[in-house]
Amino acid sequence: MNRRLAGALTGRATKWAVLIVWLLIAAGSAGFAAKLTDVQNNEASSWLPESAESTRALAKLAPFQDPDSIPTLVVYERAGGLTEDDLAAIEVDASEFAELEGVAAPVEGRLPPIVSPALAAQAGFPAVSEDGEVAQTQITFDLGSEGWEKLPDIADELREIAAIDGGQVYIAGTGGQASDSAEAFGGIDSTLLFATLSVVIIILLFTYRSPVLWVLPIICAGVSLFSAQALIYFLAKYADLTVNGQSQAILTILVIGAGTDYALLLVARYREELRRHEDRHEAMSFALHRAAPAILASASTVVLGMLCLLFADMNSTAGLGPVAAIGITVTFVVMVTLLPALLVIAGRWVFWPRRATFGSAEPTQSGIWAKVGRAIAPRPRPVWVGTTILLAVACLGLLTLDTNGLTSEETYTTEFESVTGQQALVDHGLVDQSNKVLIVANADQADAVRDAATGIEGVEEPSPPVSKDGVAFIEATIDDDPSTRAAFETVERVRTAVHDVDGADALVGGGSAFFLDTLNASERDSIVIIPIILVVVLLILMALLRSILAPLILIATVVLSFGAALGLSSLLFKYVFGFAGADPSFPLFAFVFLVALGIDYNIFLMTRVREETMHLGTRRGSLVALTSTGGVITSAGLVLAATFLVLGTIPLVFLVELGVAVALGVILDTMIVRSVLVTAINMDLGGKIWWPSKLDRDDHRLTPEEIEAPIETVH
Repeated sequence: MNRRLAGALTGRATKWAVLIVWLLIAAGSAGFAAKLTDVQNNEASSWLPESAESTRALAKLAPFQDPDSIPTLVVYERAGGLTEDDLAAIEVDASEFAELEGVAAPVEGRLPPIVSPALAAQAGFPAVSEDGEVAQTQITFDLGSEGWEKLPDIADELREIAAIDGGQVYIAGTGGQASDSAEAFGGIDSTLLFATLSVVIIILLFTYRSPVLWVLPIICAGVSLFSAQALIYFLAKYADLTVNGQSQAILTILVIGAGTDYALLLVARYREELRRHEDRHEAMSFALHRAAPAILASASTVVLGMLCLLFADMNSTAGLGPVAAIGITVTFVVMVTLLPALLVIAGRWVFWPRRATFGSAEPTQSGIWAKVGRAIAPRPRPVWVGTTILLAVACLGLLTLDTNGLTSEETYTTEFESVTGQQALVDHGLVDQSNKVLIVANADQADAVRDAATGIEGVEEPSPPVSKDGVAFIEATIDDDPSTRAAFETVERVRTAVHDVDGADALVGGGSAFFLDTLNASERDSIVIIPIILVVVLLILMALLRSILAPLILIATVVLSFGAALGLSSLLFKYVFGFAGADPSFPLFAFVFLVALGIDYNIFLMTRVREETMHLGTRRGSLVALTSTGGVITSAGLVLAATFLVLGTIPLVFLVELGVAVALGVILDTMIVRSVLVTAINMDLGGKIWWPSKLDRDDHRLTPEEIEAPIETVH
């Protein structure tokens, strides 16, 4: 940042103007930030692209069912068998269900919206298990585009009506899963915010050892979050930006974590300058001038990395990109305007009891990072080669990573009612009647399509075709759980069969088809987006460091760190947490956050190395840069790792795995990759690291005397 601009933002009068502007923005944002949950779209069917077959099938199903229809199961279970009175009561329950708000209207040629065990028997499929212990009633709701939010209340009404003495009732099917998902995210915003702030405050207290200083970064993080949420609310409401519970949770973590990181870097540089300048306004001007480029480069890397998600086929993934980019952009602006203003308004006393007095010595001479740097300097090549080998070995854990998706039972870290109900059906040999393949085709080929879909392994006999407006509709029940590999293979067999019918233009949708298309789209997104992110980050590093070799090396170290983090995480997921696998989008999300955030610490380090190199040479500059930035970067890494671990408070395996993987990767980046691997490579290559730039022409090795000499930063 230009010295004049930095000084203008923190002048004796302008600091108050900056504060007043942000107070007005924060006051205006708070109310709209609270409304962000009102514009969330947590309906999974809307996350797929329009090109997906299940999405196209859903569009053509409009004459036969509402696109927002929600099949729901009420599962009854009694150990020892349901009695005659139980079965009679279940039929009575079905008539009461019909009185509930939102039950779908009957459709000609299809089963009625409520299918009790007795009606199911007439239709030719069992709804009571052979052992007599389990029965199911299927209800189809049509609640409109906003209906998913009503499901928890509807589930409560279903339980109240269906309760049986001495037995169990579960709400399962798509409606039950949606209700449980709403419960999983219910109240999570305040819980997540409280947990994240608590963790960050503890780390800041430990880092600053001041009972006051931590308040300022927390205030700024809060202003960043509210302002970003308000802006995203307007974009979601008026510009069709996709926001869901997961992206809002990640936004909270990202803004507070990244904002605290930027604050740590700026405060550390400000503390240095306070020792050199008696006037705190002048000290902040120098601190902002020197720290802002690194913070800007870091924020730009994250923003552009997140915007790469716009290339995703999955709407849920593409929607996260702008949400995260907006959050980081707002956070950057707050941290280079409001935080400096607050610091100069507060004065030196805010550092109490460790005040940075003018002319005091810099505490970099004998700290742990000075010792690490001096240990690496005499033999850098064995250090970086050995470190690389260790990280490569950790990558072998990737062999245990299964990203073929999770079944309904495996999606949550706690056992929800819908999962228990689904398992009760499986254990007692009943088929989930709400899990169907939904086939649409040209009406003149309806019989041929039905014949093609008949006799396929894993699917019941298809229903007779129903035709409207030249389109025929056929449905058939799948024998397996909707999100299992067996169900996916069944969908593929059905698609292959009906696609071969000439002139039918057949499309296959339904729950399992949706999960299969999600898996395929997620795999495609990873293949396409990961290389794009690497190229974008590489170009940013080249522009920042004015070098080709250094950015290539940094990218290689971050990719190696990503592989090691994912490998170690995979072992933890399988052998410690007992998770069955991972969501297909997990590798992409983990990569985006680890590369975009992990490169931050290398940016913080390498911009300081470049600054010191111009005065001290690369090898000596690397030692000084590690020593002067080691503490703040380590603290920043701990903050970010801890905030991502807070995702574990949400009972979704995907978010728990993402939090663990990112936290582990950040720790590897700060403790090993940045401090050991990158520093060792810098000291080994010396001035060659800046190729083709000739920044450091004096490429001499450090002598023992130079290694042990007092460490002083550039003034």
